[in-house]
Amino acid sequence: MFRTLLALVIALAAAPAAWAQNSYRIQPGDVLQLEVLEDPTLNRSLLVLPDGSVNVPLAGTVKASGQTVDSVRAQIGESLSSNFATKPTIFLSVGQLAQPTVPTAAATGGISNPINVYAMGEVSKPGIVPVERGTTLLQFLAASGGLSKFAAAKRIQLRRVDHKTGLESVYNFNYKAIQAGGAAPNIVLKAGDVVVVPERKLFE
Repeated sequence: MFRTLLALVIALAAAPAAWAQNSYRIQPGDVLQLEVLEDPTLNRSLLVLPDGSVNVPLAGTVKASGQTVDSVRAQIGESLSSNFATKPTIFLSVGQLAQPTVPTAAATGGISNPINVYAMGEVSKPGIVPVERGTTLLQFLAASGGLSKFAAAKRIQLRRVDHKTGLESVYNFNYKAIQAGGAAPNIVLKAGDVVVVPERKLFE
């Protein structure tokens, strides 16, 4: 009897949060938490990119902006289905909300006129990171919490979209070579840049 009452209390306490998740419309800059019961290697944080999409291993690019968590979860489940014998069990939630487009100086550590840069993949804090104008990629990596132990430090990418043409440029950055004493390319960040740190392969 006690266990039944306890389960009921927990369910009632969780109901408002679940309702909020289901009614919330995802937006660029949000960080989603993905869990796949059948394959924990797919568990990760997913940053919603400026174009409103998220990149999911084995599922590819999934449109997320403007949709509910349930809708995106269904899309991911559908895209992953061909990789499993039975339809996988997907858990998806909003782990972090996007920061305001124009953050206050107090919220950005005293930066009065910041630009927003997106960090995703094997970084300590994925999401939108406000930085001072003129910040280089190396300075960004040093100031944003660093890389996770699973990061492929040789294959860091900076992705930049030209908003006039819509074309994307990709700059490769070998952080491991710099740690070994190599010269660091002077890549100055611009608003909307996306820093991608992929996961290290088995023998990398």
